[in-house]
Amino acid sequence: MEMEQIVMQIIIHAGDAKTYAYEALNKASVADYELADSLIEKANEAISKAHAVQTQLLQKEAEGENIKISLLFIHAQDHLMTAISEKNLIVEIIKLRKELKSIIK
Repeated sequence: MEMEQIVMQIIIHAGDAKTYAYEALNKASVADYELADSLIEKANEAISKAHAVQTQLLQKEAEGENIKISLLFIHAQDHLMTAISEKNLIVEIIKLRKELKSIIK
């Protein structure tokens, strides 16, 4: 597979993760926590897929293969990093919403 195709896989999976995470946040805002939790799980799966692609590149480089660093590659890394960070923050916001709901009852 060409490097550009590999990098696009990271971008696609990271984008999916962000989409699932924000959908989960929206569901939590209307107290649909079961669906929110399911969407967070999908976000985690998408992050795992992106991370697996990233790991393949790291392994190739560790084996001595020269990995072409392009703006697209940097963009993919940025997407993955922000997807992980945003998903983690959204998980904490959902936890807070659940706690507040239990207190307000």
